[in-house]
Amino acid sequence: MKPKVFHLILWLLVIVACSEEQEKIPLAQVGSKFLYLDEVEEVLPELPEPERTLWMEDFIQKWVQSELMVLNAEENLTAAQKDVTRELQEYRNSMITFRYKKALMEQKMDTVITDSAIETYYEAHKNEFILKNDIVKAVYLKAPLEVASPEIIKGLCIDNDPQKLQELDEYGIRFAKTYDRFNDQWIDASQILGQIPLEIDDLERFLRRNKFIESDDTDYYYFICIRDFRFEGEYAPVEFVKSSIKNILLNQRKINFLKKIEADVYQEGLKSKKFKLYNIQN
Repeated sequence: MKPKVFHLILWLLVIVACSEEQEKIPLAQVGSKFLYLDEVEEVLPELPEPERTLWMEDFIQKWVQSELMVLNAEENLTAAQKDVTRELQEYRNSMITFRYKKALMEQKMDTVITDSAIETYYEAHKNEFILKNDIVKAVYLKAPLEVASPEIIKGLCIDNDPQKLQELDEYGIRFAKTYDRFNDQWIDASQILGQIPLEIDDLERFLRRNKFIESDDTDYYYFICIRDFRFEGEYAPVEFVKSSIKNILLNQRKINFLKKIEADVYQEGLKSKKFKLYNIQN
């Protein structure tokens, strides 16, 4: 390439670089480091004014504070104190080890917890599952007075007949302002009893004597059908603690799986001579 042509190209490249640099709008500077507008716009959420301006001012302030701390650390710490090579290596080792174990768990660990395993654990640790609150299985319905049919509702929810429960669902969807079977799961009694305009002094005595709870006001008929109940201090039904037991068993399985991984890796390393142990006795 001819010298004149080479110098011309070099000159053009310098001009382009300077032009690009001039397009960057600085918003703040700490030491020799700049914060540019385009960097802030990359993370700027969609906000109307004046929230947009306030967000940018806050971001810039935090950036300045952070960079000042870094600058002061750079100026005041010794070279040894600023050497973070070991910490970075330890952090990297920790992260890649974590990701490796996670990948192995996703590929090889059995995560299926059977109902039989849950029942076995429950029976062996029953005293750990004592209720701290009253719980119920219930149906709740709130319907306008003019369309409420108490006897029909009671007849439909009195047992577990699937056909009757389906009819109850249809009735609730069609006529009720609020209707809920809570997925036929156990719920805290206070969650549902607070929905009706009725005061109950002795809940245990009341529930043992009443399958239905009814009340009304000037506009609505309120109805609760208590399908089952357990009281504070009693053993929790296994259904109620099933999710907790499943998590316990999964965590136990995870711990054992990770211990086995570490043992297997050690044995494989020993077998393939990936490491040596030196005798350093005096």
